[in-house]
Amino acid sequence: MKTVLILCTGNSCRSQMAEVLVNHDLVGQVRALSAGTRPQPKVADGAIAALKEMGLETDGLYPKDVDAVMNEAIDLVVTVCDNAKETCPIFPRPVKSIHLPFHDPHGEPLESFLKVRDDIRARLVPAVREQLGL
Repeated sequence: MKTVLILCTGNSCRSQMAEVLVNHDLVGQVRALSAGTRPQPKVADGAIAALKEMGLETDGLYPKDVDAVMNEAIDLVVTVCDNAKETCPIFPRPVKSIHLPFHDPHGEPLESFLKVRDDIRARLVPAVREQLGL
Protein backbone atom coordinates (compact mmCIF):
# COMPACT_ATOMS: atom_id res chain seq x y z
CA MET A 1 0.00 0.00 0.00
CA LYS A 2 1.25 3.47 -0.91
CA THR A 3 1.45 6.30 1.65
CA VAL A 4 0.53 9.88 0.78
CA LEU A 5 1.25 12.89 3.00
CA ILE A 6 -1.06 15.85 2.51
CA LEU A 7 0.67 18.95 3.81
CA CYS A 8 -0.58 22.44 4.55
CA THR A 9 0.18 25.15 7.07
CA GLY A 10 -2.35 24.68 9.86
CA ASN A 11 -3.48 21.08 9.21
CA SER A 12 -6.95 22.13 10.29
CA CYS A 13 -9.05 22.34 7.08
CA ARG A 14 -7.91 21.36 3.60
CA SER A 15 -5.34 18.71 4.47
CA GLN A 16 -7.67 17.07 7.02
CA MET A 17 -10.51 16.87 4.50
CA ALA A 18 -8.09 15.53 1.87
CA GLU A 19 -6.77 12.86 4.27
CA VAL A 20 -10.27 11.56 4.97
CA LEU A 21 -11.35 11.70 1.31
CA VAL A 22 -8.26 9.88 0.02
CA ASN A 23 -8.54 7.23 2.73
CA HIS A 24 -12.21 6.75 1.84
CA ASP A 25 -12.01 6.88 -1.97
CA LEU A 26 -8.76 4.90 -2.33
CA VAL A 27 -9.30 2.47 0.56
CA GLY A 28 -7.04 -0.57 0.32
CA GLN A 29 -4.70 1.17 -2.14
CA VAL A 30 -3.49 4.28 -0.35
CA ARG A 31 -2.94 5.33 3.25
CA ALA A 32 -3.24 9.09 3.56
CA LEU A 33 -1.72 11.12 6.38
CA SER A 34 -1.92 14.85 6.88
CA ALA A 35 0.28 17.32 8.72
CA GLY A 36 1.04 21.01 8.96
CA THR A 37 4.09 23.20 9.02
CA ARG A 38 2.47 25.24 11.83
CA PRO A 39 -0.46 23.14 13.13
CA GLN A 40 -3.51 24.80 14.65
CA PRO A 41 -4.93 23.70 18.03
CA LYS A 42 -7.87 21.81 16.48
CA VAL A 43 -9.53 20.76 13.24
CA ALA A 44 -11.94 23.43 11.96
CA ASP A 45 -15.59 22.82 12.80
CA GLY A 46 -16.50 23.49 9.16
CA ALA A 47 -14.14 20.76 7.95
CA ILE A 48 -15.68 18.27 10.40
CA ALA A 49 -19.20 19.30 9.36
CA ALA A 50 -18.37 19.00 5.63
CA LEU A 51 -17.01 15.47 6.11
CA LYS A 52 -19.91 14.38 8.33
CA GLU A 53 -22.34 15.74 5.73
CA MET A 54 -20.99 13.01 3.40
CA GLY A 55 -21.28 10.40 6.16
CA LEU A 56 -17.51 10.17 6.59
CA GLU A 57 -15.79 9.33 9.89
CA THR A 58 -14.05 12.21 11.68
CA ASP A 59 -13.23 10.67 15.06
CA GLY A 60 -9.56 10.93 15.93
CA LEU A 61 -8.74 13.79 13.56
CA TYR A 62 -6.31 16.28 15.04
CA PRO A 63 -3.69 18.67 13.65
CA LYS A 64 -0.19 17.14 13.53
CA ASP A 65 3.20 18.73 13.02
CA VAL A 66 5.06 17.54 9.94
CA ASP A 67 7.89 16.42 12.25
CA ALA A 68 5.55 13.71 13.59
CA VAL A 69 5.47 11.99 10.18
CA MET A 70 9.05 12.56 8.98
CA ASN A 71 10.04 8.93 9.55
CA GLU A 72 7.05 7.44 7.73
CA ALA A 73 7.73 5.70 4.41
CA ILE A 74 6.02 8.33 2.26
CA ASP A 75 5.54 7.72 -1.47
CA LEU A 76 4.02 11.09 -2.38
CA VAL A 77 3.70 14.53 -0.75
CA VAL A 78 0.82 16.77 -1.82
CA THR A 79 1.00 20.39 -0.72
CA VAL A 80 -2.43 22.04 -0.69
CA CYS A 81 -1.42 25.62 0.11
CA ASP A 82 1.29 27.89 -1.23
CA ASN A 83 2.87 28.45 2.19
CA ALA A 84 3.32 24.71 2.76
CA LYS A 85 4.88 24.39 -0.70
CA GLU A 86 7.42 27.09 0.19
CA THR A 87 8.21 25.64 3.62
CA CYS A 88 8.00 21.93 2.79
CA PRO A 89 10.72 20.17 4.76
CA ILE A 90 13.42 17.97 3.33
CA PHE A 91 12.49 14.35 3.93
CA PRO A 92 15.05 11.72 5.01
CA ARG A 93 14.82 10.08 1.58
CA PRO A 94 13.79 11.46 -1.82
CA VAL A 95 10.03 11.66 -2.22
CA LYS A 96 7.88 12.74 -5.16
CA SER A 97 5.81 15.86 -4.48
CA ILE A 98 3.06 17.74 -6.26
CA HIS A 99 1.40 21.06 -5.47
CA LEU A 100 -2.39 21.38 -5.72
CA PRO A 101 -3.54 24.59 -4.03
CA PHE A 102 -7.08 24.90 -2.68
CA HIS A 103 -9.02 27.87 -1.32
CA ASP A 104 -8.74 28.23 2.46
CA PRO A 105 -12.32 28.20 3.85
CA HIS A 106 -11.23 28.84 7.46
CA GLY A 107 -13.65 31.27 9.13
CA GLU A 108 -16.12 31.13 6.24
CA PRO A 109 -19.63 29.60 6.20
CA LEU A 110 -20.18 25.85 5.80
CA GLU A 111 -20.93 26.31 2.08
CA SER A 112 -17.27 27.29 1.52
CA PHE A 113 -16.07 24.11 3.25
CA LEU A 114 -18.46 22.04 1.13
CA LYS A 115 -17.11 23.62 -2.09
CA VAL A 116 -13.49 23.03 -1.04
CA ARG A 117 -14.31 19.45 0.00
CA ASP A 118 -15.87 18.76 -3.41
CA ASP A 119 -12.93 20.45 -5.20
CA ILE A 120 -10.47 18.27 -3.25
CA ARG A 121 -12.41 15.16 -4.20
CA ALA A 122 -12.60 16.22 -7.86
CA ARG A 123 -8.92 17.20 -8.27
CA LEU A 124 -6.75 15.72 -5.51
CA VAL A 125 -8.04 12.15 -5.40
CA PRO A 126 -7.56 11.63 -9.19
CA ALA A 127 -4.12 13.33 -9.01
CA VAL A 128 -3.01 10.94 -6.26
CA ARG A 129 -4.32 7.99 -8.27
CA GLU A 130 -2.41 9.19 -11.35
CA GLN A 131 0.84 10.00 -9.52
CA LEU A 132 0.92 6.58 -7.87
CA GLY A 133 -0.10 4.71 -11.02
CA LEU A 134 -3.30 3.27 -9.55
